[in-house]
Amino acid sequence: MKTTDTNSNLSSISPDNSEIRLSTGVQGLDDILSGGLPRGHLYMVEGDPGTGKTTLALQFLLEGSRVKEKGIYVTLSESKLELEQVARSHGWDISNISIYEMVPDDEDLSAEAQYTVFHPSEVELADTITSILKQIETVDPQRVVFDSLSEFRMLARDPLKYRRQILALKRYFAGRNCTVLLLDDRTAEGSTNDLQLQSIAHGVIKMQSLERDFGIKRRRLEVHKLRGSHFREGYHDYTIRTGGLAVYPRLIASEHTPDVEREQVLSGLTELDDLLRGGLDSGTSSLLIGPAGCGKSTISMQYAYTSAMRGEKSVFFTFDESKRTLIDRAKNLGIDPTKLIENKSLEIHQIDPAELSPGEFVSRIRRMVDEENLRIVVIDSMNGFLNAMPHEQFLALQLHELLAYLAQQRVTTILTLAQHGFIGAMNTTVDVSYLADTVIYFRYFENAGAIRQAISVLKKRSGSHERTIRELILEKNSIRVGPPLKDFEGLLSGTPTYVGEIGKVSDPGE
Repeated sequence: MKTTDTNSNLSSISPDNSEIRLSTGVQGLDDILSGGLPRGHLYMVEGDPGTGKTTLALQFLLEGSRVKEKGIYVTLSESKLELEQVARSHGWDISNISIYEMVPDDEDLSAEAQYTVFHPSEVELADTITSILKQIETVDPQRVVFDSLSEFRMLARDPLKYRRQILALKRYFAGRNCTVLLLDDRTAEGSTNDLQLQSIAHGVIKMQSLERDFGIKRRRLEVHKLRGSHFREGYHDYTIRTGGLAVYPRLIASEHTPDVEREQVLSGLTELDDLLRGGLDSGTSSLLIGPAGCGKSTISMQYAYTSAMRGEKSVFFTFDESKRTLIDRAKNLGIDPTKLIENKSLEIHQIDPAELSPGEFVSRIRRMVDEENLRIVVIDSMNGFLNAMPHEQFLALQLHELLAYLAQQRVTTILTLAQHGFIGAMNTTVDVSYLADTVIYFRYFENAGAIRQAISVLKKRSGSHERTIRELILEKNSIRVGPPLKDFEGLLSGTPTYVGEIGKVSDPGE
């Protein structure tokens, strides 16, 4: 993938190239941070319980262990056993990470206990920190995690004392060149928006979990600040899976160098290519719009199939119908994609929007563009994509950014959009036609007691196109586009009038 040196998408602070950055262990987060966290500073990771702070912290320490850096996890909220259970659930071995447990242990309060036990109501914050620092001196780590700051707040009782102790911690670790993560679950009183602590920290990462009416939670994070360093601003989706966090950086098309070379993308149907005056152009987006069942998915599959037959990589994302149904219907029309799917030149993915975030969907496409030289993307349909995520107010903006990125990578994008109704006036609940370079329109019309289908091109930004309306004929083992329907008027209304020569009424399908 080619990238430009533009900084329009990043924070405007000039980078310090001499500053060593530490990988967080999460590839997507490192991308957002322009390589990772600057070494030797104190960072705050803020989020409600269940947002993945502990998982991120363990990945940070495991990455340090991988590069032979010592790490210590100081826990005041979770036990060592709980941390080990989290690690096992991800398939991690944390035996090389020191864990200093400072939570009450009802089973072992003897002097011989392996871990020191403190209780917030009995021990002052200063004594607790002194004990922690003794352990730090013993381990001599390069990476440190404190979990969580809510316990520190309760121990301090006084906000001024709490702030002074955190400042003292910051100075102490700066002298040891340690990189520290302070986890804050925001459960303590007054911690909802702790601007004082955010001002102390060198960087702040906020993690959020958003409820949806249906389906899984949507999780997203934001780098709130990173002093003296570039980072990618805005919200970025992420998921928690077996193996850790997967972060999907927000796509910004302006980062990518446009490839201005364009080629014609043929459908394999001569008459359809004539309608478009040579076919679609690579690097453009096309919207196929019309009522349900009028052939939008079929024509989309025809393009993907023909491209794959040329040896180009194509992917078909279906939101509305099952993968099996789509393949069977294609076979019945004479475009059997089975062998193409087997050799991976054509991929068909059935998408469940209730289980997918927009960021993850975009990330899938980016990976295929970068790693597999993707040439055609089909999204069928926009109704399923947009309506299944009703609370994603900026989904259209994300789609615009995706289409711009694909255009710069010379990837041809085909979107389908179903209209309400079948004959007569129709409308759509969403309008994305302004995003498309080409709009291909499908309609049903009645003729001689039969329902037929018409296809026409309403716009093509990249060149000229026919102004005619042609018939689309879908038969067993055959997809055909007929000659222009010159003997009819009112085809787009659904009830055309014959205006041809009297006595020479012909079957439009001939």
